[in-house]
Amino acid sequence: MVKIIKLRKGLDLHLEGEAPTRKTSLKKAEEYGLVPDCFVGITPKVVVKEGDQVKAGDALFVNKNHPEVKFASPVSGTVTSVVRGERRKVLCVKVKADDVQTFADFGQKDVSTMTGEQVMEALLEAGLFGYINQLPYAVSTTPDTKPKAIFVSALRDMPLAGKFEFEVAGNEAAWQTGITALSKIAAVHVGLGVKQDNNALLQTKDADVNIFDGVCPAGNVGVQVNNVAPVNKGEVVWTVDPTAVLFFGRLFLTGKVDLTRTVAVAGAEVNNPTYVDALVGTPLSVILDGQLKGDNSRIINGNPLTGQKDTQEGFLGAHTAEVTVIPEGNHADEMLGWILPRFKEFSKSRSYFSWLCPKKRYNLDARIKGGERHMIMSGEYDSVLPMDIFGEYLIKAIIAGDIDKMEQLGIYEVAPEDFALAEFVDSSKLELQKIVRNGLDMLRKENA
Repeated sequence: MVKIIKLRKGLDLHLEGEAPTRKTSLKKAEEYGLVPDCFVGITPKVVVKEGDQVKAGDALFVNKNHPEVKFASPVSGTVTSVVRGERRKVLCVKVKADDVQTFADFGQKDVSTMTGEQVMEALLEAGLFGYINQLPYAVSTTPDTKPKAIFVSALRDMPLAGKFEFEVAGNEAAWQTGITALSKIAAVHVGLGVKQDNNALLQTKDADVNIFDGVCPAGNVGVQVNNVAPVNKGEVVWTVDPTAVLFFGRLFLTGKVDLTRTVAVAGAEVNNPTYVDALVGTPLSVILDGQLKGDNSRIINGNPLTGQKDTQEGFLGAHTAEVTVIPEGNHADEMLGWILPRFKEFSKSRSYFSWLCPKKRYNLDARIKGGERHMIMSGEYDSVLPMDIFGEYLIKAIIAGDIDKMEQLGIYEVAPEDFALAEFVDSSKLELQKIVRNGLDMLRKENA
């Protein structure tokens, strides 16, 4: 069943350096790193030590509060280090890759004959279950939750985002197998964009396909949940990155854990924007080898609105579909600052002339261009938030720590990324995604 949903709010931000749909090959990396912070909400407990030999698919760490939730090594090799930060927080587990890769064998399975419990057990055993997130709280889920539905958004419409319709080409069997496996657990809803014409996605079986006709952030899974099956207090929905569906499908088809994902290397500071096939945990230095135009650039593990600031010493995130590089902007010297009318800057309002050129691509830098100030109740957030909530009032409730108000205003339905565009247009310069994350953590602790 295909349903078309029209969204009227949002904003498409066109940036220079979008990757064309072509792939280039990467050189082999010597060392890979799995980062626990990629799996929001877990407390990692490392189950390997330096010098241990692991196969691809063997667990490197588990969720301390749910030890049955393991996190698989992307490669076979030798554990070289467990990197810790303040208060011995686990920052990364590094593995030096073998020249010839070996895989833990979990056995091929026919998902059409499996039950939901068997699917969950297979994902837990292979260290892939932690790739499933949940609403409320926007965290990595646990096997004791009972979802009323599972949502997969195959639409990526953030600026410079990697296109999933390009990634799924050649992986159609894994896609359908992964969707069928998830459908054994709960009803699956697949979200697509009105401009996506990939037959494998449009003809997905064992799922309801919802086509969203609207601008960014129509691809946010939280937006799709809000418009299809809103989350009420006491309810849980699972959300799955579309690439994780491929991971699941490959597991059942081959019996092996293959964490290869197609990543867009994009941005105005990239020499040759392109796509690459890379394993989760691939060093960013390998992905960006020969690609940086200069030293004064912002490397982002993700897209410019929701990604994390990183360095070449970082590793590709578990849910990262793009690595972007934009100008840092800290050396900019502009006469009259923001007051001067200009054509090369973008603004949602009519402060600049960008409203005359809606399709023009802009080379925006990482500057905030202003300091934090009092919150202005101007409707800015709601204009780019296609959800049935009052965004500005929710942010005020979170800042005030008013849990009852947060619940009444729909915090169970949101994830930090849903406020990425609101943060971009916010004239108060508040870190809205951080505020929402703090609010979700506060609510989760209160309800524990």
